[in-house]
Amino acid sequence: MIHLGLCSYSYHSKQFHTIHKTGFESYLFRFQTEGQCQIVIKGRTFHIEKGDLMLLKPGEHYELRIEEGQNSGDYHLFCHGSWVDEWWSRSEKASISRTELDEKMLSLWRHIIIEERRPLSESNEELKNYLLKALCLSIERAVNETASSFSRPYVVTRMMRYIEEHALTPFKIEDAASHVGLSVSRAVHLFKDNVGKTMIEYAQDIRLSSAIDQMKYTFMTLDQIAENCGFGSYPYFHKVFKKRYGIPPGSYRRQG
Repeated sequence: MIHLGLCSYSYHSKQFHTIHKTGFESYLFRFQTEGQCQIVIKGRTFHIEKGDLMLLKPGEHYELRIEEGQNSGDYHLFCHGSWVDEWWSRSEKASISRTELDEKMLSLWRHIIIEERRPLSESNEELKNYLLKALCLSIERAVNETASSFSRPYVVTRMMRYIEEHALTPFKIEDAASHVGLSVSRAVHLFKDNVGKTMIEYAQDIRLSSAIDQMKYTFMTLDQIAENCGFGSYPYFHKVFKKRYGIPPGSYRRQG
């Protein structure tokens, strides 16, 4: 069970200071989305920028400072419950983590805020619970992927996520390299060394998986599937598919 407290977005354009000396009864998540601020936790001052995530457990407290001339925007929420306790205890949670500003995670946060604004007669607690669980898991993944102990450079993970989001479109290697601020040659070598395949091979895996699902569960033509899955044309789709599975897409579909 999860109990959701305040969930909101705040924006400060003037000097602001707040301190909570007694700590909170709930978990507190705070995600910086705009500007800068300073946060003090256990006597240590953190300079907070866009993408920084604060996670506090019950009993912990912090001090927030926004200086004159600084702007600061953040999403924040309080929650508690047995599910959150289990989620928190299964991995180390740093008080402050630097993450990528993830639109999918922000979308979950916004959805929770909208659900919280609904009148009680129209509120759906089950939906809010699932949204909050999805947010917790998204936070956990974002923190783990940016941790220095992760098995591959974070810039490679960022390229993987970019390809996953754009694989079904005619994206170029240059786009993935530009997304992470690397030259094409550096991005290509770094990706292959850490993932074990090229960016195009990684994208083809995603495209083929999507194509198989569409052949199984839709009535779209193979031409339409080729277009939908980023192959651009059926002849190219046919070539890639047959090379991977040994039979043409049409034969595979008839077998299914």
